[in-house]
Amino acid sequence: MTSEQVRRALQEFVEERDWAQFHSPANLAKSVSIEAAELLECFQWSDDADADRVREELADVVTYCILLAEKLGLDLDEIVLEKLRTTAQKYPVDRAKGTSAKYDAL
Repeated sequence: MTSEQVRRALQEFVEERDWAQFHSPANLAKSVSIEAAELLECFQWSDDADADRVREELADVVTYCILLAEKLGLDLDEIVLEKLRTTAQKYPVDRAKGTSAKYDAL
């Protein structure tokens, strides 16, 4: 899911600044939420968000997700595929296709 190039670049960026000391799982999870709120803010008053700002905020969200997964020793590919399998069981195609209803209302 994340390339080795991206992981290395993030690791170098953090190491050069000695920021790993601040990257507890709790701090990283808070940062994911904060950056997600900033991404949402792009759409606060209009669905026509500034594309450059959306790219920047989305990159921040993804960056903190990658850092959190690394800190917890989680493989992003593995956990996303696992979650897709679980969600597929909750939302079978024959009942969920074309609807936004929650699984317990299908």
